[in-house]
Parts: sequence; structure tokens; C-alpha cells
Amino acid sequence: MTRAALALATLGYRVKEMIGGIEYRIREGFPIEGVTGVSRRAADPLTAPVGSLTCAC
Repeated sequence: MTRAALALATLGYRVKEMIGGIEYRIREGFPIEGVTGVSRRAADPLTAPVGSLTCAC
């Protein structure tokens, strides 16, 4: 994934490489865009404790 992030950044895209990849992005409740549109799951309390501080990223 690091190479993919570098390739996209080289093309001018803003990229973020997340530790844990797509699995943790989904488990932390971030929206995911797929072929059926944008979906979002509730945050998993084991990876993003409910009621914790957020960074508003």
C-alpha cells in the first residue's frame, strides 16, 4: 500500500496511509465508497471507543 500511496501522491492526489488499512477504516466507522454507493458501519468499540475524543479529521 505504501507504493500505491506514493504513486497517487506523485500524481497530485492527497493521500493518507492508515495503519490497519481498509479494515480499520471500516471498523472505525469511516464512510466507504463502493460500487453500490457510500456506506458506513457503526464504529467498533474495540477500535474506536464510543464516547472517546475525536480529531474531527
